[in-house]
Amino acid sequence: MEMLAPYTTLRLGGPAREFAEATTSEQLVSLVADADRKAVPTLILGGGSNLVVSDEGFDGLVIKVATRGVTVSRDGGQMLVTVEAGEDWDPLVARAVAEGWSGIECMSGIPGLVGSTPIQNVGAYGQEVSQTIWCVRAYDRRTRQVIDVEGRQCGFSYRDSAFKRDLSRHVVLGVTYALDVSELSRPLAYAELAGRLGVAAGDRVPLAEARAAVLGLRRSKGMVLDPDDPDTRSAGSFFTNAVLTPAQADELAVRAPGHPRWDMPDGSVKVPAAWLIEHAGFPKGYERGPVRISTKHTLALTNPAGEATTADLLALAREVRDGVREKFGVTLVNEPVMVGCALAE
Repeated sequence: MEMLAPYTTLRLGGPAREFAEATTSEQLVSLVADADRKAVPTLILGGGSNLVVSDEGFDGLVIKVATRGVTVSRDGGQMLVTVEAGEDWDPLVARAVAEGWSGIECMSGIPGLVGSTPIQNVGAYGQEVSQTIWCVRAYDRRTRQVIDVEGRQCGFSYRDSAFKRDLSRHVVLGVTYALDVSELSRPLAYAELAGRLGVAAGDRVPLAEARAAVLGLRRSKGMVLDPDDPDTRSAGSFFTNAVLTPAQADELAVRAPGHPRWDMPDGSVKVPAAWLIEHAGFPKGYERGPVRISTKHTLALTNPAGEATTADLLALAREVRDGVREKFGVTLVNEPVMVGCALAE
């Protein structure tokens, strides 16, 4: 049996009953289709950066996506960049910056594979992949066909998509991004990043400068994988920012006057989970046995010495979630995908 912990950035997770690696899309489809015919449970494994696997592991077939390939074509003022699901995300961003393709530069340093980006609607520092995804090629396990899903059909929302809402249906094979031909970033939408660059929100800067600033910010928060930094032994942000209804936002305003908030176009209110966690009494470096909150960022739960169990991590996550709910009446939602375990208890 193959242990899954080495395949996750948390370094947590028990064994897989069966394990296979797919190096081509055809092989990936074949492995999934064969498992489906035999009614064998399957887990599609990407970079393991947004995954929490139970200590018991996975009682089925784990398929590691290792497909490779990038093709590029020009369409007017844009480049259509088609990428196999098994390509690493950050090298793609680095290439885009070097080639003068604008639109994903603020997502520099995010770990994981391309195939995961549409599922999670990956985003950072004011950009989301939903802004550039042209189409997603996927295997539909229900119809047993390979399909192309246009970006507008993907049901994207904050850290969510139609793929995530039905994880068992589609296997992402590749993604096509429509990137602007420009040496400048898209208008900066994140105040912290703009401030780091010494410009105003809405300004544009050279792509390389935007990438360097994002990498600097992420490293300062332990969000760039580094074997010498125990704070990066995490799944990145463990909780999503809270999205509240107007009534919920009014209640929070009574409990925490002047709290940070972003008013959203649909009338909802987004509140930073990091602020809620810290002000509920969980500072950076807060420990529970062998696990702790990152010493650099309250959103990351870490396995610093690599000696924890998934049960240890979930106990800390529940303590934080319950503490925030008791203090502010807001229930935080986990961002990583849970395999064989759940935060709810």
